[in-house]
Amino acid sequence: MARAEYAATARTTPTRARERAAYDHETVHAILDTAYVCHLGFVRDGSPVVLPTLYGRVGDRLYLHGSTGSRPLRMAGDVSDPGLEVCVTVTHVDGLVLARSAFHHSINYRCVVVHGTAYQVTDQEEKKAALDALVDHVLSGRAADSRPGNAKELAATAVLRLDLREVSAKIRTGGPNDEPEDLALPYWSGVLPVTPAYGAPIPSDDLAPGIPEPAYLSVH
Repeated sequence: MARAEYAATARTTPTRARERAAYDHETVHAILDTAYVCHLGFVRDGSPVVLPTLYGRVGDRLYLHGSTGSRPLRMAGDVSDPGLEVCVTVTHVDGLVLARSAFHHSINYRCVVVHGTAYQVTDQEEKKAALDALVDHVLSGRAADSRPGNAKELAATAVLRLDLREVSAKIRTGGPNDEPEDLALPYWSGVLPVTPAYGAPIPSDDLAPGIPEPAYLSVH
């Protein structure tokens, strides 16, 4: 069966190293689902702005959250407004690539870039589902294991919706690309892997006695 892919566009086609680009849903979703922070780019008053924020994916849709006082959230409006043109990026660093020449140093990475129009979520049921997805994106199972937002908290929180339509992934793997004439140089060359590590859970000082450590913490 043919795998589903996002259509390549002028904005999602790299100008360099096009062979590293990927558009299939499996690759894109895997990169999105295993990161915690995205960077939201937009233009405000003629100047570019990039903000780090949490996000969650539900199918072919990203949800990003922030305060109702946040400028990008206010600028987005709802579906009846023009929305906010944005670019969202997510990046994993998998290794430091050390070449014999300074020029060929690099990193091994997996990244996703999403272009599109973001809108503020106004439907309350969708908003609650989006916030649950944000919590579960950080730690699967946590949304059901915490108190939902109350009316005051929901009123203070805004959520952006961005459909995954104009999307691409880009991946670099492997070692350095040294020049043939540099191979005999007396410098170490190779890859230093970079992997995430989780420490032992630290309970809150005010945690009530007898509350067990959730099972989902043991997978990290």
